[in-house]
Amino acid sequence: MGNFWAKLGFRRMDEMERAIALKAQRNALVYVFVALFLWTMWESVSFYLYRTNLDLLPCFLLVTTSLVQSFSQLILQKRAVTSDEEYRDPNPLWKTLAAALAVAAIIATVGCLLLVL
Repeated sequence: MGNFWAKLGFRRMDEMERAIALKAQRNALVYVFVALFLWTMWESVSFYLYRTNLDLLPCFLLVTTSLVQSFSQLILQKRAVTSDEEYRDPNPLWKTLAAALAVAAIIATVGCLLLVL
């Protein structure tokens, strides 16, 4: 199967290409967070001022995107250090889960507050 991908021009990235790809992915994630946050604020303001129908899709996408990013980062960090005997985990899983749920609760609370006010 490796020869098939090599014939198509795919190969492993070196460190520089990997660093560039990670920075580009970070920039894309920041863009998505900002766009979804602005869309959520727009929906909240238009619901409050113009009494339009409430669209919860941007808020749902914002919360789930942040949760997926947090959990995938947590899982990848855990996998990277599982075989390292000297590494002692400063952030147990339950603390990170509590922090991620707190962030999601804060985002949901602010959204609800804007709707109620």
